[in-house]
Amino acid sequence: MTRPGRPAATNARPGFAARHAASRLLTSVLDAGRSLDGLLDSGGDADYAALPARERAFARAIVGTALRHHGEITAVLDRLIARRPSHAGDFARVLECAAAQILFMETADHAAVSIAIDQIAADPRARRYKALANAVLRRLARDGAALVADVDVDAVDTPGWLWRRWCAAYGERAARRIAAAHKQEPYLDLTVKSDPAVWAQRLGGVVLPTGTVRTIAAGPVDRLAGFAEGAWWVQDAAAALAPRLLADVSGKRVADLCAAPGGKTAVLCHAGARVTAVDISPARLDRLSANLARLGLAAETVAADVLAWTPPDRFDAVLLDAPCTATGTIRRHPDVAWLKRPADVPVLADLQAQMIERALALLRPGGILIYCVCSLEREEGEDQFDRAVSHLPLRPLPIAAAEVGGLADTVTPIGTVRTLPFHLAAATPRLCGLDGFFVARLQKG
Repeated sequence: MTRPGRPAATNARPGFAARHAASRLLTSVLDAGRSLDGLLDSGGDADYAALPARERAFARAIVGTALRHHGEITAVLDRLIARRPSHAGDFARVLECAAAQILFMETADHAAVSIAIDQIAADPRARRYKALANAVLRRLARDGAALVADVDVDAVDTPGWLWRRWCAAYGERAARRIAAAHKQEPYLDLTVKSDPAVWAQRLGGVVLPTGTVRTIAAGPVDRLAGFAEGAWWVQDAAAALAPRLLADVSGKRVADLCAAPGGKTAVLCHAGARVTAVDISPARLDRLSANLARLGLAAETVAADVLAWTPPDRFDAVLLDAPCTATGTIRRHPDVAWLKRPADVPVLADLQAQMIERALALLRPGGILIYCVCSLEREEGEDQFDRAVSHLPLRPLPIAAAEVGGLADTVTPIGTVRTLPFHLAAATPRLCGLDGFFVARLQKG
């Protein structure tokens, strides 16, 4: 059902419905602050959900491209439109989706332009700007490459507050490499139960130094070979490092805190640990349990707030993948860059500190804590480590390069792991990179 105030996707022209859904998705993300993953889930957006599978893929590609290049698209359009119309419905987002196709996708310019005009004509609030849209998009089709060449794309495609942070934390050169990595379409990383070389061959991928199989998926993941029989699970190579740093966990009691969607739980279960997976969301735990069932693995699951959970016994090890800004996952989730705000960092850093203290209380003496976040922000990673070892009875257990597949450039001088989106080079750009992750290993005194 179309929500009040939304133009209906009534044009039967091929390609219209997918482009209409893409502009609506972009509006929901940028104007309503909604998560793209939530919108793409079944029923999350009616226009998108109604599309056939192939059209959904096209809509996803458009909105993903528009988000990855949001800054430069906005900069170019601002040069072509002296003053953007206000109260014009989806005018701006329709233009941005059309610009994404013209500048960065292999779609026909004439189709992108003409269908965008049809979209604007179908929106009562935007249709009076039809001539303006037509002029702007035709100019973009003619001169777009030259217009983009005048833009500092790395800086503008990263929100200013994040750009300043990354320049300060890692230097401008590294910040540019991070921004460039975020523009690449994401790879698909799989943790396999056994025979990674065999699965890499079957899936047309490669085996990374860490043992992860990396490929470029074509079509739904659940239709790939090995999914139904539970031979592997989806998990970024950086995320897969954290549970492996507990080494031999066979027979040990391990708590996986904030466990959903369950990739780390699966690694631990497959290694023989007796795992208690804790998450505040019952729905996410149901998904975790379904994933484990597919894989033929089992863990105790507990729906609880980690800060209020009191189990009867302490654990040999605790893995805490704490809630964070997720700025290390922007390549896979380009909406994150535009949804997060500077005020989120201190709020989450305070929660992370509380969770580390709670994780400490769950450990037996001599037990091991793995702390990790998929964030590039120091307050959520390095600063949490510094606070833990200076204020709590926790001592660092340095991580060696051999424990992370020899990725020496990800291991810091003090033995923590800091992966950046441009780490892990490959001959093909789509196969390069890692999520931005921080991992530390500590022992309770």
